[in-house]
Amino acid sequence: MSTTGAVAVMDREWKRYSMGERLARFVVYVAIVAAVVLSVRTVEVIPDFIIDAPEQIIDLLKRMWPPDVASYPQEIHAALLDSLHIATVGTVLGVAMALPFGFLAARNVTPWPWLNWLARLVLISTRSINTLVFALFFVAVFGPGALAGTLAIAFHSIGFVGRLFSEALENTSPGPIEALRAAGAPGASVISFGYWPQVVPAFWSLVLFRWDINVRESIVLGLVGAGGVGMALDNALNLFQWTRVAMILLAILGVVIAAEVAVTYIRKKII
Repeated sequence: MSTTGAVAVMDREWKRYSMGERLARFVVYVAIVAAVVLSVRTVEVIPDFIIDAPEQIIDLLKRMWPPDVASYPQEIHAALLDSLHIATVGTVLGVAMALPFGFLAARNVTPWPWLNWLARLVLISTRSINTLVFALFFVAVFGPGALAGTLAIAFHSIGFVGRLFSEALENTSPGPIEALRAAGAPGASVISFGYWPQVVPAFWSLVLFRWDINVRESIVLGLVGAGGVGMALDNALNLFQWTRVAMILLAILGVVIAAEVAVTYIRKKII
């Protein structure tokens, strides 16, 4: 190597990012800062409320102590059972409605693109609408109660379960399916003995995971009149019965923890 070439190599400075990459990162950072500033201005944060928040929280906790344990067997227990029933029945209905759309949305199962897109549109639509919105709609149709909450849970579960189930179908191994089709097996047999055995673990994992989510959502639905312990919590809040509110929150925490433990145990046994 000549002396001129060696000097040129020594003069070159290594940089982690090129000029274009540094400019792009700068633009992204500026956009993030601008979005945060705009969001803070939009939500209209009042500094006095933030400064006063710790004192208010301490005062509220004092009002909530001790929890009203005597109210649990009279009102809270039955409302908690209603929430569990809403979550369970809603999950079963949602899974039953999601399975057909999952099969239709899977490209390797349903060969017609227009049917794939139609099924995916249904899954996207039901998944994009929040459970509370569904609950408000069904409360308006059927009135307050557990039926509205159950249907809200069921319809919102369609998009979640159907989407993930269709992805599990698309990730199946094509070998068993091709063998069944080559042997002349009908479509129902291909699904029952080709696709289904490969997606059973994913199916049960989805069902348990969705039920765990629905237990939490069923508690919130009562705040809009869709049954469950949320209605008892809303009543206690409206009447400023803080000791009863504390007991309801503790009961909800216990149910959520128990549901998490149960789902983990069942997954270990089944999957």
